[in-house]
Amino acid sequence: MTNKTPKTIRIFDTTLRDGEQTPGVSLTADDKMEIARQLSKLGVDTIEAGFPSSSDGEKKVVRDIAKAGLTSEICALSRATRGDIDAALDCDVGLIHVFIPTSPVQMKYAVNLKPEQVLASTVDSISYVKKHGVRCEFSPMDATRSEMPFLKKVCKAAQEAGMDSLNVPDTVGIMIPKTTAKLIEELRTVVTVPISTHCHDDFGLAVANSLAAVEAGAAQVHVAVNGLGERAGNASLEEVVMALHMIYKYKTGVNTRLLYSTSRLVASLTGITVQANKAIVGENAFAHESGIHTRGVTEKPLTFEPINPELVGRTRKLVAGKLAGTRGIKAELEEIGIHPTEEQLKEIVQRVKDLGDKGKMVTDADLIALTSAVMGEVIGEEKIIDLCDMAVVTGIKVIPTASVRLILDGKEYVAAETGVGPVDAVLKAIQKLTSNLENIRLREYRLEAITGGSNAVAEVVIKVEDEKGNLVSARAAREDIVMASVEAMINGINKLLIKNHKQGNKK
Repeated sequence: MTNKTPKTIRIFDTTLRDGEQTPGVSLTADDKMEIARQLSKLGVDTIEAGFPSSSDGEKKVVRDIAKAGLTSEICALSRATRGDIDAALDCDVGLIHVFIPTSPVQMKYAVNLKPEQVLASTVDSISYVKKHGVRCEFSPMDATRSEMPFLKKVCKAAQEAGMDSLNVPDTVGIMIPKTTAKLIEELRTVVTVPISTHCHDDFGLAVANSLAAVEAGAAQVHVAVNGLGERAGNASLEEVVMALHMIYKYKTGVNTRLLYSTSRLVASLTGITVQANKAIVGENAFAHESGIHTRGVTEKPLTFEPINPELVGRTRKLVAGKLAGTRGIKAELEEIGIHPTEEQLKEIVQRVKDLGDKGKMVTDADLIALTSAVMGEVIGEEKIIDLCDMAVVTGIKVIPTASVRLILDGKEYVAAETGVGPVDAVLKAIQKLTSNLENIRLREYRLEAITGGSNAVAEVVIKVEDEKGNLVSARAAREDIVMASVEAMINGINKLLIKNHKQGNKK
C-alpha cells in the first residue's frame, strides 16, 4: 500500500454464470448479451459468460458473447471432463475455467471420485485445454474445506499441467478474513501463477474475505453485480471495487461512474431488487436524514460520506423525517428555490418531525405542502396544473377508459385515454395533456401501504422524471386508489414544474 505505483487487481465477473444461479433468476439470451455489453463497458477484466455444456441454448449464448467483440476477456465454465471442455472450446472463448471438487465431502458425495481420480482428472483436463491453445483458470472446488496436504498436491499438479491462474473458491462461505489470508499464503508457497478468489456470502463475509485474499497476495477477485449468486450470493462487485479503490488505493479497470447504472440494469433484468440500505448502489446509500448528518454534508460532504456519490454514478439525497435537522431541510428547500425565514424554517422542521413521529414518510411533495402552509403561500396559486374533474369507465368486457379535465397554466384542457386498467388510463390521460408543458414521464408507481377493511386507505407513491433527468416523488392517500393515483401524479408534476421554473428564474 506504500508502493509508488498502485497495485492493480483484476476483476472477474460471474454475474452471468454464478449470478444467474440466484434462485428465481432466469435470463434470456438477449438479457445476457445486454448485461455482457454493460459489463464490458464497465471495464471488468473477465466475463464468465456461462456453462456451455449445461444446454444448447447456454452454449449458443456463450458463443455469441465471445463473438460480440467486447473488450473484456470472455470465459466459459467447465467441469474437469473432456466433454465439457469440448463444449467450451466450441464457443471460441479466450479462457476456460475448469473446476473439480477437492474436499472429502464433495469428492465422495458430489462426484463420487477418489482423491487419485480427482488428481488425474485435474492434470488431464488442464493439459487438454492448453493443448488447444486456450488460457485456463483452475478451481479446486470447496477448497476451504479441503485437506491442506491434498489441496497443495492438486494445485501443484495443476500448475505443472499448465494452468494460467489458480482460483480458490470458498464454495459454502465458511471462511473469515484471517483464515482466508492464511489459506492464500499457504497456496502461494506451492504455486507461482496468479491466484484468484471466489467467495460466497453465507455469513455476510464474502467482500471481507475477498479483500483479505488480496492482502495476502491474490491478484484477482471473482465478483457479481449486486452480490448475486447461489444461496446468499457472491462477493459484490461494487463493494469490492470501491473498497479496493478508496480504502486500499489499488487500481482496477472498472469505470466506477457506471456502477449504479450497471446495478440498475442487472436488477431490472433479473427481477432481484437491491435492498435500500445496500452499500454503494442501494437507494439509501447516499441519503441523509439525521440532523447532524445533513448539517455536515451540506457544509462539507466528507463529514459523513466516505465516497463522493458522483464517483459511482449517484447523487446525494437529503431526507426529511423525524430525525431531520434544520440545515438539511433548508438545503433541500433552497435547491428548489424556496427561502423561508429562520422562524418559518423552525416551524417547518417541527411539522416534519411531527409527521415522522407518526410514522409518515415525508416526500418532496409533503415538504413543499408544509412549507407553503407555513410561509403563508396559497397552494392553489402555486399550482401550475390542477384537476377539475375526471371520469373512469371500466368493466369485464369494457376497455378501461378515462377522461380528465385539467387547468394548465390557467387554461382548461380535456383528454381521454385507454389503458390496461383504470389507473393506467387516467395517468396516461394526464401525461397526454401535461406533455404540452414539459416532457414528463412516470418513472415509478407503487402502493406504499393499504389499511384494512372495506374502506381501506391506499397510499400511492409515484416518481416522475423530466427530460433533464430531474426526478421527484409525491404521495397521496385516499380510499379510492384511482383518486389517490391522480392526486399523487398531479402533485409530482407540479413539484417538477415548480422546480424547473424556479431554476429557470435563477438563471
